[in-house]
Amino acid sequence: MTALQPGARLEAHDHLETEGPGSSSLLRTLYVKIGSALLTLFFVLVFNFFLFRVLPADPAKNLTRNNALTASQLAAINKTFGLGRPLPQQFWNYLVQTLHGNLGRSFVNQEPVAQLIGQRLWPTVLLVGSSTVLATFFGVWIGIRGGWNRGGRFDRTSTAICNTLYAMPDFWLGMVLLIAFASKIALFPTAGMHNPAGGGTGFASLADLLWHLALPCTVLTLVYLAEYSLVMRSSLIDELGSDYLTTARAKGLRDDLVRRRHAVPNALLPSITLIMLNLGFVISGAITTEVVFSWPGLGQLSYIALNAPDYPVLEGTFLVFSAAVIAANLIADLLLTAFDPRVRNA
Repeated sequence: MTALQPGARLEAHDHLETEGPGSSSLLRTLYVKIGSALLTLFFVLVFNFFLFRVLPADPAKNLTRNNALTASQLAAINKTFGLGRPLPQQFWNYLVQTLHGNLGRSFVNQEPVAQLIGQRLWPTVLLVGSSTVLATFFGVWIGIRGGWNRGGRFDRTSTAICNTLYAMPDFWLGMVLLIAFASKIALFPTAGMHNPAGGGTGFASLADLLWHLALPCTVLTLVYLAEYSLVMRSSLIDELGSDYLTTARAKGLRDDLVRRRHAVPNALLPSITLIMLNLGFVISGAITTEVVFSWPGLGQLSYIALNAPDYPVLEGTFLVFSAAVIAANLIADLLLTAFDPRVRNA
């Protein structure tokens, strides 16, 4: 083995001292963020259980649609669904079953909640996922163009439109588009995901699906687009006066290269966080939009379960929604920690 020279040993020692604390600090940050996510998820489990137990409605009476049940009949129904047990025992059974992937059975149709959620998952992912992708692309592009030419005609117009869209409730915009393009003109269907008479097969089935998807996807795209555009514009404007942009211009780089290679990558960090958080909401969907357009997703399932009330379905959907947001938030934190030294060293 070749011996290191004194100078080399000193340099290697300094190198280790420089990287060691940074690596341990990064690992400690990762452990803290993952631990916080798990702790938040446990809190959601606890909150999820007790939240729907404080509803004033009696599940047994709602199930039978009969308010004249005797006390023994109510007790028998509650025993069947495990509602007659002491609350601590119900909570323990709920935790054990949830950790094993068993979300219970619906009070209304007796189907497993996990199966109901699985059936409604694809429509929600299709609707909210497609609108999120479209809103991200167009919103970031509008924000970059408007922020780079701040005060110009495009910036003033796009900012006014985005502020208006951002203030609009999605259910209100959905009803306006539904009245305008599905009732008055009848260009699009009023409800559902497929034609009740059958949408055909192959390309005809795909065209029928896109036809039904057009209006609800447009509503969510317009609402989400405004958020992406405003955040990206504000972030880019904050970068315009930075010294590194002045240095890049002083080196002779063209304006479009300064924007594409230097300004936009740094300004994208807040937008990345927003994108990751909204990816978590892809699972939870947009409840009001799904209800307005009768879209058979998780949002409509939650609305139906709330009217019942169907405790297991409400608990299952709420848990899935919360877990998706927590996971997306964790991924966003980990990405920022890995790629942004300012976050890592904070």
